[in-house]
Amino acid sequence: MEQNPEKINTTIDDARLIDIPKVHDVRGNLSVVEGNTIPFKMNRIYYLYDVPGGEERGGHAHIDNQAVVIALSGSFDVVLKDGTTAKTIMLNKPSQGLLIPTGIWRELQNFSSGSVCLVIASDLFTEDDYIREYDDFVSFKNRRG
Repeated sequence: MEQNPEKINTTIDDARLIDIPKVHDVRGNLSVVEGNTIPFKMNRIYYLYDVPGGEERGGHAHIDNQAVVIALSGSFDVVLKDGTTAKTIMLNKPSQGLLIPTGIWRELQNFSSGSVCLVIASDLFTEDDYIREYDDFVSFKNRRG
């Protein structure tokens, strides 16, 4: 498989929090994802909920897919790894999303009771896009052009 250096060379510093526009109303807040709120065309939306205490989700990286992860309710941690460095970001605001570029390993953990995790993805589901073993991910990242 020919590797695109942009995907191999991404680091956790390429992941970033993005603000989702929030409209305050006494009847309740409203946030909207449209236009250029996120830096890619969304092709898939899914959400995680009723995650049992102590369970983790994620544990993979994508070759082509980008994602924005949002805590719609409650909180959880997103652990990002680039094969060299790791960092943990807690998500707990429905008006803030975490942009995860291609080529970054992600693990979701420490879900609070009742939390809901929304994922906006750039691509439809394709198993071939997943790297599901961390050792394979490190090998992928070490293929520098």
